[in-house]
Amino acid sequence: MAIADPSEYPTIANSPSAAGTGARERLLRYYEDQGLLRPDRLASGYRAYAESDVEVVGRIRELLAAGLSTATIGRVLPCVTEDLAPTCPVLVDELHQERERISSSIAALEESRQLLDRVLSKPLVSSVTDSA
Repeated sequence: MAIADPSEYPTIANSPSAAGTGARERLLRYYEDQGLLRPDRLASGYRAYAESDVEVVGRIRELLAAGLSTATIGRVLPCVTEDLAPTCPVLVDELHQERERISSSIAALEESRQLLDRVLSKPLVSSVTDSA
């Protein structure tokens, strides 16, 4: 992590949507803690988010929306292009496994929904208790 020249980062600040990423500062620190984001630091200690960091945050958010964990994203990020095209053969195998995991989760949720649909399709029975 290098000490950055503040003039290189005219829009940075510790703001709710630091550097236009659309992510809250706390979330950006979480990404940094997870090793997903490595912003430069100003001499003042503030984080300096470059345009490339904004792009990385966008890829992180897309991969999270795809159902990947931050641990998996940490392995995926170095192996994808800006438009998320894979560049590492090992990555493709891991992503197939992740897709299978997600498919299994979807199947389990669909089964749960069918069970709930079966319960909800039955008429409501009023419960009457004897007080005798």
